[in-house]
Amino acid sequence: MKTFIDDNFVLQTTFAQQLYNGHAKNQPIIDYHCHLDPKQIFENRKFDNLGQLWLEGDHYKWRAMRANGVNEKFITGKNTSDWEKFEKWAETVPYTMRNPLYHWTHLELKTCFGVTKLLNPVTAREIYEECSAKLQTPGYTARELMKKYHVVAVCTTDDPIDTLEYHLALKNENFSIKVLPTWRPDKAMSVENAAAFRAYVEKLSEVSGVAINNYADLLQALKVRHDFFASAGCKLSDHGLEEFYAEDYTGAEIENIFKKAYNGAAPTREETRKFKSAMLIEGAKMDWEKGWTQQFHYGALRNNNTRFFRAIGADTGFDSIGDWNTAQSLSKFLDRLDSEDKLAKTILYNLNPRDNAMLAVMAGNFQDGSVAGKIQFGSGWWFLDQKDGIENQLNTLSVTGLLSRFVGMLTDSRSFLSYPRHEYFRRILCNILGNDVAQGLLPASEMPFLGKMVEDISYNNANKFFNF
Repeated sequence: MKTFIDDNFVLQTTFAQQLYNGHAKNQPIIDYHCHLDPKQIFENRKFDNLGQLWLEGDHYKWRAMRANGVNEKFITGKNTSDWEKFEKWAETVPYTMRNPLYHWTHLELKTCFGVTKLLNPVTAREIYEECSAKLQTPGYTARELMKKYHVVAVCTTDDPIDTLEYHLALKNENFSIKVLPTWRPDKAMSVENAAAFRAYVEKLSEVSGVAINNYADLLQALKVRHDFFASAGCKLSDHGLEEFYAEDYTGAEIENIFKKAYNGAAPTREETRKFKSAMLIEGAKMDWEKGWTQQFHYGALRNNNTRFFRAIGADTGFDSIGDWNTAQSLSKFLDRLDSEDKLAKTILYNLNPRDNAMLAVMAGNFQDGSVAGKIQFGSGWWFLDQKDGIENQLNTLSVTGLLSRFVGMLTDSRSFLSYPRHEYFRRILCNILGNDVAQGLLPASEMPFLGKMVEDISYNNANKFFNF
């Protein structure tokens, strides 16, 4: 019987252990997509206790607690203490067995605090007090936690109207870890909510210094901000989409749709799709001109619970997997850019696991030999960021493309304790390759190449791909 989360956790063969310990374990971390708050990094936030560090904004834990029957006041309640929330989380942890939260929780306790006891109601107070005490000692501030996990670069998620003041301040003080912004222009194309769209356009006009009276002005204002992001070190864009948009449109149509939404009238569904199609194309061309990598996270059905959305807002644990058909629109979108030779390096992330093979094969249609792995089938994301999801993504990529050219894992997290997800991924990767060697599916004589392959997927590929 194996011990839980020992040195060989997940690693089932000696080949897997050799690959992990000799090639993956000590690789630096490039977290090229996350939702960390750059202000907390700049201010080097010090956390008061483990509950504060662990439970603030973590909708993964919040969902599990609700499913376990925990009252909302112990999850997002304003007048509930950090300890009371943590106590309810500790009560929930044993019930998360076979959920990735069980592995993540104990990996984080072990790698950050050296705690190997299982978290449950009996150990809750002891673990809370031990970890909270350590948070008051050197080595546990926001920046120090990043250094502890050998992070060399993070890319946050930022709106075109953001000031990027903390990114620039970190850059000016030569902080040893690159903290780079990522261009996330979703609100600039959301004409379906006319009032919110106008309010956003007015803010964009103010920060860009461009008077926005028409669609051409909107693009010019975005170009100004795009240039500003580049000056702050930005190398990636990101888009959160329900589905891909690739409708045919004319310039006159897009101008009319802009004016309609700007003047307070809701566009039709067809008009909304055309506007989003135009904005995606124009944004993609901006990315191509600067040599950026564009990312597309698609397939989330958001804010499903109206009652809780009204009470506590978005991004609180009530999003789900959508089931849109995207193959034709995705192909049309990529082909339009490729036909003009303006298709930037691209990473495609699906939320519905049924799309794995479709997305991996689609990526192969637009590899053009200019960059190794130019079009990437992205890592398991959100509900797929778990052992089965990671294995399925790696296996699908392996049989339809080149796993060896994969840019690897990211946290997609708001927490400074999420970096063990990179370790989790690396262990799973090494286990897959090691099992293949043990079964004679890959040659043992090629272990040196497989070791290099693990190093590349863990770090080198991303470092080269994003020009870090």
